[in-house]
Amino acid sequence: MTQADLVFINGPVFTADAQRRRASAVAVAGGRIIAVGHDELRDLVGTGTEVVDLAGRMLVPGFQDAHVHPVWGGLDLLRCDLSELNSQDDYLARIARYSAEHPDDQWVLGGGWSMSAFPGGTPTAEALDRVVPDRPAFLPNRDGHGAWVNSAALRLAGIDRDTPDPADGRIERDADGNPTGTLHEGAMTLVNRHLPETSLAMLVDALMLGQQYLHDRGVTAWQDAIVGSYGDAGDPGPAYLAAAEQGRLTARVVGALWWDRGAGLEQIPSLVERRERFRAGRFAATSVKIMQDGVAENFTASMLEPYCDGHGHPTDNSGISFVDPETLLPAAAELDRLGFQLHFHAIGDRAVRQCLDAVEHAISRNGRSDHRHHIAHLQVVHPDDVPRFRELDVAANMQSLWASLEPQMVELTLPFLGEPRSSWQYPFRDLQRAGAVLAAGSDWSVSTPNPMAAIHVAVNRVAAPGLEEGDYEAFLPEQSLDLATSLAAYTAGSAYVNHLDEMTGTVEVGKFADLVVLDRDPFAGPANEIGETRVLQTFVQGERVFAASDA
Repeated sequence: MTQADLVFINGPVFTADAQRRRASAVAVAGGRIIAVGHDELRDLVGTGTEVVDLAGRMLVPGFQDAHVHPVWGGLDLLRCDLSELNSQDDYLARIARYSAEHPDDQWVLGGGWSMSAFPGGTPTAEALDRVVPDRPAFLPNRDGHGAWVNSAALRLAGIDRDTPDPADGRIERDADGNPTGTLHEGAMTLVNRHLPETSLAMLVDALMLGQQYLHDRGVTAWQDAIVGSYGDAGDPGPAYLAAAEQGRLTARVVGALWWDRGAGLEQIPSLVERRERFRAGRFAATSVKIMQDGVAENFTASMLEPYCDGHGHPTDNSGISFVDPETLLPAAAELDRLGFQLHFHAIGDRAVRQCLDAVEHAISRNGRSDHRHHIAHLQVVHPDDVPRFRELDVAANMQSLWASLEPQMVELTLPFLGEPRSSWQYPFRDLQRAGAVLAAGSDWSVSTPNPMAAIHVAVNRVAAPGLEEGDYEAFLPEQSLDLATSLAAYTAGSAYVNHLDEMTGTVEVGKFADLVVLDRDPFAGPANEIGETRVLQTFVQGERVFAASDA
């Protein structure tokens, strides 16, 4: 009889398999699951077996984040991190302290501020100058689609009233046309091209910090949504390669190579070369990330109809499609032909439609494949496009934490979308009914990478405990998902998108023992407590990579 290395007993097991089979014990040997069952697995316990008594707590497959930026999240933790704060005064106090503690840094870097903390979502250089008057500062917001800069940064970049807006962005200006200190989308590059290069050593340190941060929250695999130069961080690819070659990458990672929206089809050979170069250990850069639009809060999400002016009247702005369809369609077809997975960012309904059109075009040129293309975010989806996800085999990559009412949604989104578009937001239940594959992710460092917080919102359509920013009712509750579906999306669904489903994503015999012990059975309590669930232990291939102090 085989002796197990590790046995979990005495607790519910969420298998995430197609049958949703029930179990109360799991045995592991050689890093793989060798048995799933009940009390009979105690026969596999030998003198060298570690036994984990679940004591009624739940065992689940390791969470997989289908859209995340761990290196950038790690850098934020190493730099001036504003992500846990929520007001201008708190931001300025933190920036002032950080600046004083790092007097030798050429720039003040960091970020994570919330747009809802500022009138119109746009902080000013004048305010930032009060705490950083002596050197340039560049601080992206939480979603990475805008940056707060001071006057020194504007001067260094030569940005003044005569500087034109780039095609893929906007400089926030006062009534006289002078830049005020907020740069949207592609306008950020006017400053970040002057940033000092982030060293490989620092990027690896950030990756290790980000990896542990995710393991602590039960995440055992992910898709890094931008492997390339973007924002203020540098290219994460070499850091992944170095960590994988050194055996320090404990997670399983798919890299999504960045599509440079300032270039065209001529960049495809370099993507092929990078795919071959960035492959080692548990890392493979087999996807391509195409950011098709911006975000609704700064009116750069690409919409089928113009934004409203806040009083219900249409404007002349319908957002920005970053990649023209004349380039997007042939690019998608050629990348698909070359075996790449397409990972799209699409917030607005026009962007979603353009991405679906691109996949449809690729199928018409190449036939169907198993590349598992997916669209992330899906904030506004026109009802006519919901069934196309199933028809085109495009996975819906949900960031469900955002599907709740909070100040940014209430003040900076709903008035400018108007009806009926406001009711088309995050239509997860409609996508499920249409038969779409559901995957899940966090977009950390944009928002918390805690899967149980996101699952809480998917089920309740209200913010998770501890993350509330006001007392709001449920947001479009008819689009809620049940707990089992939400858990499966964050495990089996994301494993499918990552092409890791043959080896991970479910608790089944033969699969790697990527497993997580929760502090409770979330099915046994009320739905409004799901978000209070904590991770106690995380295992990758049977090796413990995290244990809480009370595990």
